[in-house]
Amino acid sequence: MRGNMMIRKILWVVMTILAIGVAGYAFFSVGAPAMRNPFISNIFSTSPLAGYAHMALGGIAMLIGPFQFVTKLRAKYTGLHRWLGRTYVASVLLSAIAGFTLALTASGGLVAKVGFATMAIIWFYSATLAFTSIRAKNVEAHKRWMIRSYALTLSGVTLRVYLGLFFASGMSFSEFYPVLAWISWVPNLLIVEWFILERGQRA
Repeated sequence: MRGNMMIRKILWVVMTILAIGVAGYAFFSVGAPAMRNPFISNIFSTSPLAGYAHMALGGIAMLIGPFQFVTKLRAKYTGLHRWLGRTYVASVLLSAIAGFTLALTASGGLVAKVGFATMAIIWFYSATLAFTSIRAKNVEAHKRWMIRSYALTLSGVTLRVYLGLFFASGMSFSEFYPVLAWISWVPNLLIVEWFILERGQRA
């Protein structure tokens, strides 16, 4: 039991560090136009409003998420947890809408467009249900939907991990980007569904 708790703490720390790093990169991309790489620059030039909204608000959601799962913080600072939760949900909803807009002009053809658009829709849906379930005082459903929602928020992290791996393998951008549009978020959802199922069986 103690070993499992230690593993979960280590995973939380790793997740939080990666989330802070990617959120910082998103804020840097928003605030330092001269330092953007060509791919990011193209996004901002093609759809500037959607680019700013998706990266800035997605970064905010990514920063908030890890701390909403800390039980002691939730219990001690209930009011702060609620306001951060509202900020998270609002950020996700707006970032998902912007992400859907960006998906319509994404590189990689129809496969990439559908992959990113599907993710944006499910991301929006999961955050909506997380909010409506807590409004209905269904705490367990709220927890499950928040886990799913943040797993999709973390697609910003997994996308960059896979991006580095694909580049290291020598594959061309046109080959791996359509695949990236799906594997950046589908495995995340599968993992959390397994976690939710196992958690329910233990309970």
